[in-house]
Amino acid sequence: MEDPIDTAMAVFSDQYLSSNDSLLFNITPTHFPPLPPIIDQTISITTIVILFITMVSLGCTMEVPKIKAHILKPKGVAIAVVAQFGVMPLTAFSLAKVLQLGPVEAVVVLICGCCPGGSLSNILALSLKGDMNLSIVMTTCSTVLALGMMPLLLYLYCQGFSNLESAVPYAGITLALVMTLFPCGIGILINYYRPQYSKTITKVGLSLLLMATVVIGLLAGMTIGGMDLTLTLLSPPLMATAALMPLIGYTFGYVLSYLFKLNGSGRRTISMETGCQNIQLCSTILKVAFPPDVIGPLYLFPMIYIVFQVGEALLLIVLFRVHRRFFKTPKTEKQVYDTVDGNQIHISSV
Repeated sequence: MEDPIDTAMAVFSDQYLSSNDSLLFNITPTHFPPLPPIIDQTISITTIVILFITMVSLGCTMEVPKIKAHILKPKGVAIAVVAQFGVMPLTAFSLAKVLQLGPVEAVVVLICGCCPGGSLSNILALSLKGDMNLSIVMTTCSTVLALGMMPLLLYLYCQGFSNLESAVPYAGITLALVMTLFPCGIGILINYYRPQYSKTITKVGLSLLLMATVVIGLLAGMTIGGMDLTLTLLSPPLMATAALMPLIGYTFGYVLSYLFKLNGSGRRTISMETGCQNIQLCSTILKVAFPPDVIGPLYLFPMIYIVFQVGEALLLIVLFRVHRRFFKTPKTEKQVYDTVDGNQIHISSV
């Protein structure tokens, strides 16, 4: 059986790209210089450790009784799953086509679009006064369903790019997804048996994620070279993709839940869950499953994505808070009466 990594190398190699006329995009082959071994190993280990900590933190937010309650009434979860695995992969595929991304960039964007939701969506949903039970259950379900849905969606959408379907390391991606369930299970057990530690672990996990993102970015910038990093990651097509993907996810997640008549908190929750991807999982897959000279600095694309993901979410949160403050519908006054000698006497209104 042909090694998928070798296939990826063949499809993305300079010789293949320059000689294969069946590729849809007219691209200029780029050689990514290899990272020093110690730096490459440091970044790989860091991404894996951070993914482990993040998934433990995610598990600490999950409560079995709440998950059961939403499974028994699955309308919200069903809409959320359709939005997560319907809207985002289609968005990634469409943007890759419209913006004419090269093969490597297209695979990176597709993997990002097919990833399940992340723990950050729970925080954003909370800031929007969303349904936290639905948010947590949706993140749980998308994480589990990604085991089958992510490889399947990648295979289906890669059919739209010539010879790209055989370049994706499906075995490596599936293994990475399976490995995420173990730390997630640890988090669930901690939340069940030692719930007093859950909030602390979640906060520590988020703090470590932010610090690790900065460290990985600095290491990559120093070793790859500022110019190569800038030309690759900050190219207009990739920047436009990173900006449009979460925005489209937020918008269509809200519209879809509105069409199915969910309440306001449910709509806001599904909006955040749809637009927020698990960027830690995406970075780990890109860094570990692809050879360094194939993926180059593109494993940092999820970090560009998260900047727009958080920035656009914060803008929506600000607009939501402003709307609630200045345009909130006043409550109907309720008259309070007291009885004195059989006569109703008006006391006050609340």
